Amino acid sequence: DGRPKWDNKFQYILSCIGFAVGLGNVWRFPYLCQIHGGGAFLIPYFIALLFEGIPLLHLELALGQCLRKGSVGAWNTISPYLGGVGVGSWMVSVLVSLYYNTVLTWVMWYFINSFQEPLPWSVCPLNENRTGLNEECYESTAVNYFWYRKTLNITPDVTESGTLQWWLILCLATCWAIVYLCTIRGIETTGKAIYVTAIFPYLVLTIFLIHGLTLPGATDGLVYLFTPNLNTLKNPRVWLDAATQIFFSLSLGFGGLIAFSSYNPPKNDCEKDAVTVAIVNSMTSLYASIPVFSVLGFKATTGYWDCLDRNIIRIINEFDLPEESIMRQNYTAWISFLNSSYPEKIAGLKLKGCDLQEFLDQSVSGTGLAFIIFTQAIILMPGSQAWAILFFIMLFSLGLSSMFGNIEGVFTPLLELRIISKSIPKELLSGIICLICFLIALCFTLGSGSYWIDIFDSYAGSLPLLVIAFFEVTGVVYVYKMKRFSKDVQWMTGRKLNLYWQITWKFISPLLLLIVFMAFVTLQIQKPPSYAAWNPKYEGFPTKEEKVYPPWVLAICVLLAVLPCVFVPLVALFHLIK
Repeated sequence: DGRPKWDNKFQYILSCIGFAVGLGNVWRFPYLCQIHGGGAFLIPYFIALLFEGIPLLHLELALGQCLRKGSVGAWNTISPYLGGVGVGSWMVSVLVSLYYNTVLTWVMWYFINSFQEPLPWSVCPLNENRTGLNEECYESTAVNYFWYRKTLNITPDVTESGTLQWWLILCLATCWAIVYLCTIRGIETTGKAIYVTAIFPYLVLTIFLIHGLTLPGATDGLVYLFTPNLNTLKNPRVWLDAATQIFFSLSLGFGGLIAFSSYNPPKNDCEKDAVTVAIVNSMTSLYASIPVFSVLGFKATTGYWDCLDRNIIRIINEFDLPEESIMRQNYTAWISFLNSSYPEKIAGLKLKGCDLQEFLDQSVSGTGLAFIIFTQAIILMPGSQAWAILFFIMLFSLGLSSMFGNIEGVFTPLLELRIISKSIPKELLSGIICLICFLIALCFTLGSGSYWIDIFDSYAGSLPLLVIAFFEVTGVVYVYKMKRFSKDVQWMTGRKLNLYWQITWKFISPLLLLIVFMAFVTLQIQKPPSYAAWNPKYEGFPTKEEKVYPPWVLAICVLLAVLPCVFVPLVALFHLIK
């Protein structure tokens, strides 16, 4: 067949790893560890990896390789009734590509601004008539101001759309152009780009790791991250988060992995590939947590020291003590002495209580970690410009290699479905896809765009994938039949399927997916979906206030979650009637 092929095995494995390893490994996994009892979170995480992650990954890779088709084609081959599973995957890939590339747009904007001296998020700009600092920035912080006002130009509410931001439109166009150039001929071009985009982040993570460990307070951050608190394991939320994290982290259910493996030679050990990709993905999450938390520890320590220094200056001025008589080291001793000798005077100073633990507890995930916490920490590092440039190139590479997989999940089924006549060259088709995506994604550059990205992330990229994966496993095991599939796998790998795969595919994985699905829906129904709206005058961390979505926004949330799933019964019904 005229199917493109990988140049070598390494290129294929790298592409799978690049697709699986994304921004979530850096900004979601460490956060989950932090809020769910540190090292204790690894227990449910690895259980989920063993019984859900690896089996589903092997299933997808074996399926693509065996049937040599993308998601839609593969499911149509298994049974026309299951064609909807492929269409659902395709739909999710489209929806996720739309918002994922907008996150890369923000990364690019920060990257461009990293070349300025001083970094624009380290100082507040002057106000209109240059008499003082900008008021909104002064009330919040320079970092918050740059993110919420200078990047997003955020509206106070999801219902106010605001205007299109020209700087974001330019960055968005550039991002889609880069994606287009890399995916112009499908895997023939992404296969070349993947060498850079998949390997480079490891280089940067290692540089950050070495640098991070030399920062003051790094050990506090790491102790805080890895100290296990086993009590959290009683909380079902922890298990749910572990199961969903494994699932989304491996990029299952998108159809991208099926497409990638369909370009393999039929005789290839897909079992070994699946285990390799899954282990590398999880190890990357652990590896990334170390630089992330050494930097967070450094930031907490700096905040704690600032707090102490402010108190020390106040005490020295109040009691007319000689300079440097009170140091950070003997601060506690001085306070207890002064408290017992001059209690009224000390009470009158209204000193802030400084607690390192409180600074460490400021947990944040996602964009908040990358664009607020990390940028704040980078300012404090010597040579901050270079660190900012490195950090944002790394995030960009991580996201770009995941975009390749997303686009592959969109692109391969379209080529195979023959919806588009064969006369249209590949280059034109991928150009049209990227252009349409760019035009739709313009809505994310509005002032309310970041609210919508959160909505897309929570609804389009979560629930449908669980439904799709459930039908994938049950479809292979109970429609295509386990016996037939194990023969195929045996022919491809050259050895019999062992008991582990058979039991997980037949019983454990579908059951786990059902439980996770039910838990997920229950949690959504229990607490009405709310979002954090930005209010610069709002005290606290981070500067946000909770608001509940209005009914029409909720309707869109439901639509995003249901739309890809609807194809499964629709296609089946269509074939029944026909």
